[in-house]
Amino acid sequence: MLVKHLLSMKSDTAKPWIDSGSIVTITPDITLGEAARILAEKRIGAVVVSQDGRRPDGILSERDIVRQLGKHGVDVLSKPISGVMTTQVQTCTTGEDALTILERMTEGRFRHMPVVDEQGDMLGVISIGDAVSGRLKELAAEREALTGMIMGA
Repeated sequence: MLVKHLLSMKSDTAKPWIDSGSIVTITPDITLGEAARILAEKRIGAVVVSQDGRRPDGILSERDIVRQLGKHGVDVLSKPISGVMTTQVQTCTTGEDALTILERMTEGRFRHMPVVDEQGDMLGVISIGDAVSGRLKELAAEREALTGMIMGA
């Protein structure tokens, strides 16, 4: 399964609060508290940080916020996310294999990845859950095909 299939599956999501055609982005100057509010409001686990809304400059996850709260207390919520966000953003393209992406996410211990085109402009964001779901669907289809061959259907 390719990443483009994962993106297309997101449009069939059972989460009506997520607009699959849009990418939630924030700028690096907003506060950690405001970023937390956006994550909660949108019911998402990470948000792409982008100055222009097209290319990823960073990514901020719920885990990043919790780690900062644990280290510095609630006062950190008034600080800009620029000092907290992950700046070495891993991206992928629509033609990449979803299993390879799943392996990259697992090895890198991150859960969200922007999908970009050849120019580096974002097309969407996939999560490790999207990759796992895609892989499970792929395995189910393979099992069905094998069962059909064995049973002579």
